[in-house]
Amino acid sequence: MRNIQQELYQIEHEAKEEQLSAEQIKERRLEKSLKIINKMGKWIFQEIKKTLPKSQIGKAMAYAYARWDALSAYLNDGNLQIDNNLVENAIRPVALGRKNYLFAGSHEAAQRSAMIYSFFAICKKHEVNPFQWLKYTLLNIASINHKKLKELYSQNYKQIIEKSIM
Repeated sequence: MRNIQQELYQIEHEAKEEQLSAEQIKERRLEKSLKIINKMGKWIFQEIKKTLPKSQIGKAMAYAYARWDALSAYLNDGNLQIDNNLVENAIRPVALGRKNYLFAGSHEAAQRSAMIYSFFAICKKHEVNPFQWLKYTLLNIASINHKKLKELYSQNYKQIIEKSIM
């Protein structure tokens, strides 16, 4: 089975390297990956009958078999990824933070930590240096009109700095 997985990921890698459009990726998947997926599905269907249902491999096969349409849906849409690694990597800091909140000392401290994580995540998303943004915000928050508070949001920081340079 490992070779099948490698073959599928190799097809994805080649499509990415060739910078194919979503429609071209779909065509490539239907041309190459569909055969491999069908081979894997046939193997699972045959092997599931010979496997103990409560064993780890039996549970994995039953999971895949029950969700086969969803697992192979990426073949029909070039915009979909073969796996959810991008999402897993994106939410990992949140999961780690959640564990850390248990040791924050109090509920209020955990909420403050979560707020800071959120501020920094937004900075990262908008490619803003968190230190520079926080320094700017703290220096300007007392003097800004409450109706213009949104100007201090990290997503607006780049525009404000660009205006001040011009």
